[in-house]
Amino acid sequence: MLAEIGLFALILALLTAVAQAVLPMVGAVRGNVAMMMFGRTAAQLQAVLIVTAFAMLMICFGRADFSVQLVAEHAALSQPLPYRLAATWGNHEGSMLLWVLILAIFGAGIARFGDNLRPSLQARVLSVQAMISVAFLAFSLFTSNPFLRLFPVPADGAELNPLLQDPGLVFHPPLLYLGYVGFSVTFSFAVAALLEGRADAAWARWMRPWVLAAWVPLTCGIALGSFWAYYELGWGGWWFWDPVENASLMPWLIGTALLHSAIVTEKRQALAGWTILLAILAFSLSLIGTFLVRSGILTSVHAFAVDPQRGVFILAMIVGSTGTALALFAWRAPQLKSGALFAGISREAGLTLNNLFLMAVTAVVFLGTFYPVIMEAVSTDKISVGPPYYNLVFVPLMIPLLLLVTVGPVLQWKRDGAARVGDKLRWTAIVALSAFAGLWIALGIRNAASAFGFALAVWLVLGGVMVLVRRWRGPDGFSGRLVRNTPPAVIGMALAHAGLGVMTAGVVMMSGYATSKILVMTPGETTMLGAMQVTLNSVGEVRGANYTATQARFAVREGDRLRDLKSERRFYPISRSQTTEAGIGTSILGNSYVAIGDVQAGPRGQGIVVRIYHHPLVGWIWFGALMMAMGGASSLADRRFRIGAPVRAPRPLFSGNLVPAE
Repeated sequence: MLAEIGLFALILALLTAVAQAVLPMVGAVRGNVAMMMFGRTAAQLQAVLIVTAFAMLMICFGRADFSVQLVAEHAALSQPLPYRLAATWGNHEGSMLLWVLILAIFGAGIARFGDNLRPSLQARVLSVQAMISVAFLAFSLFTSNPFLRLFPVPADGAELNPLLQDPGLVFHPPLLYLGYVGFSVTFSFAVAALLEGRADAAWARWMRPWVLAAWVPLTCGIALGSFWAYYELGWGGWWFWDPVENASLMPWLIGTALLHSAIVTEKRQALAGWTILLAILAFSLSLIGTFLVRSGILTSVHAFAVDPQRGVFILAMIVGSTGTALALFAWRAPQLKSGALFAGISREAGLTLNNLFLMAVTAVVFLGTFYPVIMEAVSTDKISVGPPYYNLVFVPLMIPLLLLVTVGPVLQWKRDGAARVGDKLRWTAIVALSAFAGLWIALGIRNAASAFGFALAVWLVLGGVMVLVRRWRGPDGFSGRLVRNTPPAVIGMALAHAGLGVMTAGVVMMSGYATSKILVMTPGETTMLGAMQVTLNSVGEVRGANYTATQARFAVREGDRLRDLKSERRFYPISRSQTTEAGIGTSILGNSYVAIGDVQAGPRGQGIVVRIYHHPLVGWIWFGALMMAMGGASSLADRRFRIGAPVRAPRPLFSGNLVPAE
């Protein structure tokens, strides 16, 4: 009965979405207030219906109702309850239901918190959002129905993919989907602006919180996925340039450009066309990520193995939505030209250059992701694009982009001077150059690239700190009143830029100084990796709730610190698959990492394959990403940018030139 309730709720949601797609748009064209207001009611009703459907599916998983085909294919009685519940979205059908759930919640958010939007704009935004919902609800109902019944009912199920039975993977997909689907709101705002022929400062101000609401969880989702791959897959890496990893990175890059472009449109009513185009591309790239995972055109640890015909349906949605939006942009863009002028040295120019580099970097990732697919489609050749390509093309584009990150916040709007900018950056540049010289001397001439990379990290961190220092320093020195009155958006910008620097330091050290060793060890054997001493104490069998495992225990000594680490090679009998659980010792300076493989014959008899790694500053990568997400969350908390909470600008605390707020 629960499955039928969920299916009926989905059908009603589709009908509601159709009405929401049509009536508010007609009302906006005719100026009919009642029809425009209907969009708000329909959006909230649609959310209630889809929440009901999702809750029914989750209850079916929790109860292990194997009469539902999806539950039988992805859950088992021996599976721990948290992973059985997470299996709700750990498959194609359930993940698409999660997609439409988040889509509906964002739509309800526009209806609930958009009281200060122009009624015609809100109606158009809700209508476009509903059109997206119609497409995905139809996809779920007609090609990926999660509520299909199964007869005869099996006694037990096939369980969730063991790689996904991990705490990190419980939260990773929902966070990514919050980012992907969040960009549907910015897409709807962009299309609504094109339909109205109006993209002004108020429009950018209304859209900016939604950009942050997508960017923050997408940042967390990418970081969490990277961390999961690091400790779960047993290969000791944090990024592999896998096509599905790239699929999440591309909308993040464009979303970052969109966030900065929206600032210019809000502050100076410039780059409106840029902002609209980036909003369209961010959501289009999110759809492309969905297509990659579900089309069957690639093999990835992240991909769902599904019928390629479903990929064709998603491809049609991409072509339809993106093609229509770009055609509308080509038609309306000439009307969106702004009269706001700015000099070559100005914050507008700096943010424009920032966007150009972000677009170029995205194009590099896009080419590297799809070139193998295109080559395989037009010929019999199978090629792979890996780290060498990205090191050659991606990294040189990132260097000037990272240099610009610190320059941008010191620039004034409209016009600035090179001498004034140089004066503001003087101490930051001196410290960064000193760090480069000191590291170059200490590490040697062969490590100049690493010294430069770490100096670049210093440049970014200090640049973020100096944003606040300049903000808090008044005519008479530092002012507690200025500190207390600093807008959260300014704090968020400084924190995000500094977090990018921390992440850069981790990437540089991990890329240049990680060491590893692979060997066959027997219990009691000791080996060295640099200054790290690793002893295999024991190897034995252990049992979990739904798996058996070979467990190895190690004693790892680094200087005066002795750690006991354990690594497991797990076997899941229901799915007949294996996973690796690495043993990781963490510290602020780096991680010691051990992972075991198969049993093999070694120089001292029968032993086990052991991979040993030392990863300097690797934790800084994820901590820096967390700082960036916290910076975005701080900006989102700023009352000036919160939808439905407008406030008057405060009077200046004193006369004089202050650093303008971000």
